[in-house]
Amino acid sequence: MSDPAAPDAAQPEARVAVGAVEARAARSPSSAAALLRALRPHQWIKNVFVAAPLVFAQKLGEPVAVLRSALAMLAFCALSGAVYVFNDVRDVELDRQHPTKRYRPIAAGELPERAALIASGLLAAGALAGCLVLDVELAAIAALYLIQNIAYTVRLKRVAFIDVMLIASGFLLRVLAGAVVIDVPTSRWLLLCTALLALLLGFGKRAHELAWATRNGQTTETRAALAGYRLDVLRVVLLVQAVATCAAFVAYTRDERTIREFGTDRLLYSAPFVAFGILRFLLLALGSRKPESPTEAMLKDPWFLADLIGAVAVVLFAIYG
Repeated sequence: MSDPAAPDAAQPEARVAVGAVEARAARSPSSAAALLRALRPHQWIKNVFVAAPLVFAQKLGEPVAVLRSALAMLAFCALSGAVYVFNDVRDVELDRQHPTKRYRPIAAGELPERAALIASGLLAAGALAGCLVLDVELAAIAALYLIQNIAYTVRLKRVAFIDVMLIASGFLLRVLAGAVVIDVPTSRWLLLCTALLALLLGFGKRAHELAWATRNGQTTETRAALAGYRLDVLRVVLLVQAVATCAAFVAYTRDERTIREFGTDRLLYSAPFVAFGILRFLLLALGSRKPESPTEAMLKDPWFLADLIGAVAVVLFAIYG
């Protein structure tokens, strides 16, 4: 997104930088590969929340439900990818000042902005059309998700706390979409745990960005909302969120309705994995000295990945064993 704090394009240094970017774009070997990277497929794992109702409603053994859930996930992958591309076009000048974001395809000049916008629009339109074919309610939720993310990109991501709340609501919309597409009621516990976890991830990311900027003497211009956060406040918020998320999940596993639906109380056995995963995320968010986002770092962290595999195995055993 353009920002008053961004360098003036009229300055000689800026003209040289833009010229270099255009030159790289001209000799880029594959715009398709650049577009794929701009869609950030490594971030699509967030859309697994669309499948959460499928798992917890014990529908994994129903092929039609699995197919519909998979198609909804695919649609949300396309929507989120379209939003990422739109965001990178809006933020192209600021990204070029960032230590890691400057390597994104659009900021690096590997993907022309006009082509990126066209691809983003086509992807969004195709995803919404696909959702409409599957279910009208699903299409409405997907459209709300898209509108919310456009508002976030254009303006609201500059507002502290509102930015993270919007991110969390995006996860809730994914869960609602997953429930609607297979026609099952939405669990209040699932929504609560999702909201708490999403807020934890969002505030953890902001804490890491602010800590890195402070440690390296950087300004907060590349993330305007950071100016509204304080690191000591975020640490307290993260601690409260971590405890609340673990407590909510344990309460869910011990709820009479949960035990009755699954016919067992074994879901409680997954609680230690949840607690360890949250602890590991906090260590990455508050302890890492790398500019890489903790939400991306945890997907490369062997401890977190091993814990995730264990958690999924225990949850599936508890529900379907």
